[in-house]
Amino acid sequence: MTVTATSKDESDHFWNRVRTALNTLRPVRQPAYGQAAIARSIGMKPKLGTLIEDELAFGWTKAAEKNVSLSLMVIEIDRALDYFSAYDPDETHDGVLAVMQAIANALPREGDRCLRMGRSGFVVVLPDLPVLMAKAVATKIADAVRRQTIAHKESHAGIVTVSLGLAVTNPRGAYDKKFFEAGAEALKKAQRKGLGYQHSVDLRPALDRKKKRSQRLLAA
Repeated sequence: MTVTATSKDESDHFWNRVRTALNTLRPVRQPAYGQAAIARSIGMKPKLGTLIEDELAFGWTKAAEKNVSLSLMVIEIDRALDYFSAYDPDETHDGVLAVMQAIANALPREGDRCLRMGRSGFVVVLPDLPVLMAKAVATKIADAVRRQTIAHKESHAGIVTVSLGLAVTNPRGAYDKKFFEAGAEALKKAQRKGLGYQHSVDLRPALDRKKKRSQRLLAA
């Protein structure tokens, strides 16, 4: 699976290097996407890739050390299969890169990164970002992608849109891979609503209840 990253503060020169790098990887991208699509169809979870796993683990550890929340955005182009079927590879390649850059530009802080997952997905890990601000960023991302007005004739919107799942937690201990699963499930719920929707899940209340039950048991 091809995974790349784009930061909010990247220059045009770096953007060109990203394009060149992705062009060199193009021969292996199609098989990777096909395997991921098959895996989803039979209920398996495709591998995230080292870059995304490292970003999640780093963000988790950073938030846990500071005792702050961690937000995760899992984003996917709407009707991606139809998009890739409707246009030639060069056009869709440029379109996906434009979406990725739009997401990166919408992120709130220098150093925040948009990581590409597979052919049509993206992951953003945001430690120490209040949940209301995370939701506002999600809306900003959706609007930024729409403003690109990338043609998508197989979509009812007529342009490329993205759906977004947002998960928020208070990390404790070692990184829990179920956190990504919560974000991915939130994305699925957003996609069921239609084009360009968002769905968020806040895991913190359940964690607080679990913590209080543990404290009561210890005190008993």
